[in-house]
Parts: sequence; C-alpha cells; structure tokens
Amino acid sequence: LMRALRDSPIETLSCDRCGIDTIEIDFVSSPKSLKSLHLGDNCINADGCRGLAKLLQGGDSTLKYLHLDDNKIDDEGVEILVDALQNNTSLETLNLRKNNDISRQGQIMLLKLCCDISSIKATLQSNHTLKNIRSISENSDGFIQTDDGVMKEIDMATLINISYKNNPEGASRKKVIRTQLQSGTRAALCHLQDVNHSVYSEIDPLHLPEVLSLIGQHHGHAELFVALSSSIMTLFSTVNRKKCIQQQMEYHAAKVAEHRAQLEELGTELEAIEAAEGNAGNDEVEHRSNKRRRKWWWGLWG
Repeated sequence: LMRALRDSPIETLSCDRCGIDTIEIDFVSSPKSLKSLHLGDNCINADGCRGLAKLLQGGDSTLKYLHLDDNKIDDEGVEILVDALQNNTSLETLNLRKNNDISRQGQIMLLKLCCDISSIKATLQSNHTLKNIRSISENSDGFIQTDDGVMKEIDMATLINISYKNNPEGASRKKVIRTQLQSGTRAALCHLQDVNHSVYSEIDPLHLPEVLSLIGQHHGHAELFVALSSSIMTLFSTVNRKKCIQQQMEYHAAKVAEHRAQLEELGTELEAIEAAEGNAGNDEVEHRSNKRRRKWWWGLWG
C-alpha cells in the first residue's frame, strides 16, 4: 500500500479497524504527499511503531497528523516514536489515546520530547513542531487514567509551539524562559524528569546579568530574588573553587622552589667534596715524587 502511495497525490489515508499490527515501510517507498494517516482501533504494537518511525524520519517527511488511538502501543513503542520525532519538523498531531499499556513513564518520554529540562541546550533542542499530543488511557472500567501533572506540562509545551508556529527559535527561547528560569516550574519538571542539578551550574557567570534581567522582565521581582540567591551561591561556589585551585598551585610552586634550592645546595656540596678529593690525590702524588728524589740524592752520597 505504501509503495502504491509513493507517487500518489493522496494526502489523507484512513485505515481504522483494519486489523493492522505491523507496517512495512522503507525510505524509498515512503509516500511523498501523505499528510494525514489514521490507524485507530487496530493492533499496532512496538513493531508497528518501528515501521511508522520511517515515515517520520528524514528531512523529506510530509506527515502532519498521525492517529494511533486504541492500539496496543506500550512504552517501548512510545520510545521508538519519540526517537523518530526528535528532529522531525512536519508532524503536528500525535494521537495515542486509549493505548492502555502506556504508563506514566511513557507519558514522561512524550513530555521530554517537547520540553527536555535536563539542560538549557536540551530544552532548546526539543521538538517545537508538535501542537497536539494525546496519550490518555482508560482502565478496564472505561475510566480515564492519566498523570495530570505530566499532561499539563505537555499541553503547555505544545501551546508554546502553537503560539510560535513556523518560528522554532522563538518557541525554544520561550520554553527556556518559562521552564529553566522559573524556579517553581523548573522544580516540578525536574521532579517529573528526574533532574537534580541547578540550572546556574551550566550558565557562564559572565552571562548572569543578562539571565537575571530576563527573569526580572518575565517573572517579576520575587522570582528575581530567588534567582539572585541561587546564582550567587553557585557563583560563590565557583569563586571558592577557583581560589582553592590557586592556593594549591601556589603551595606546590613554593614546594618546587624549595626543592630546587635544596638540589642546588646539594650540588654545591657535592662539587666541594669532589674538589677536595681531587686535591688530596694531587698531594699524594707529589709526596711520592719527593720521596723518590730524596732516595736518589742520598744514593749519590753513599
């Protein structure tokens, strides 16, 4: 089917309730015009996600809407899709509703996809194209089961993507300001994503004035006070470490100078000993020569 669609002008394909479990796709046969793919209420699992990942990878991907609701996708399948979407700039909607094997961990993977809090660089490189992610599950009784905190943050990240449509740089900057430079939001995201280091540990002290200015402009004086307290402690820690290193270098430099002086002193003493030994040898030679001359002289008189 995908080979047949390769050069087809068809933009929407609906294969709901078709008993599909796996999908075989290669990069050569990927549809060039397909924008919307509906595969709801099938049996797609992690293996099926591997095939779908090929539709999402590469700079030629055209797919904008992918509906995979009510399948058999679990956390492994989510991980495969997330990896494929890291550099994808086409997909706007990912529907994973009613995939009841997706756990909280799988939802956190989706959150990290669109807002990775592990570092400022990771936040900047998150996916800024996705505008709608749904991963709500239902238990056996039909009740919705989801982690509201995770879904709330996913919705906030995708809302930023919507606000900065066709402007990924603006979206990335907004995410950094909202998440990395607001202590309460960052603490909540760090808890969800298991991050435990201060953001100020990765900021060059020379850039702190600019960062603090952004915090004051976007989050107010109360948050600026929190940032000042945190950044100053980090700065002091850096300064103290620098001073410690300088002191250690001075100590070892003094030791080197001391050992060099001792070496020179020992060298001088050794030279004196060798000179004394040389003089003693000369005196012995002269003494023996004088003794021979005396024997010769007395032999003449005898």
